[in-house]
Amino acid sequence: MTKDDKKLKEEIADLTNKWKRALADYQNLEKRVSLEKEDFVRFANADLILKILPALDNLERAEEHLKDEGLGLALKQLRQALTEAGLEKIEVTGKEFDPEIMECCELVQGEEEKIIEETRSGYKLNDKLLRCAQVKVGKKMQGEK
Repeated sequence: MTKDDKKLKEEIADLTNKWKRALADYQNLEKRVSLEKEDFVRFANADLILKILPALDNLERAEEHLKDEGLGLALKQLRQALTEAGLEKIEVTGKEFDPEIMECCELVQGEEEKIIEETRSGYKLNDKLLRCAQVKVGKKMQGEK
């Protein structure tokens, strides 16, 4: 084997190695772009849903006071559509305060340090926090035994 043959084999090995690395980089890029597209599709509705939530809050308050059957049915349909879009209400009443998903808007007198009342519902969209819940947290006040 001549010196030129060795040099050619080394060059071929080097180019093969570079080609394999470039191919692996490209495959990783394809995977990353695919995941980003999936995330984009999963959360594309987030802005629209955030704009709808205040109206949903108001309709729920109205239904609470009016007890109107038609309004209740319309709310049920709206909630179902939002659920099908990946929206999930965060259940907080009676649970311990979690600053990751809740915002304390008031401390109120209570026996336990738990959520006493939910003042605004919190929601997740496809398991990602969309809007935190606003809550009133029970706390033993000073002077209580």
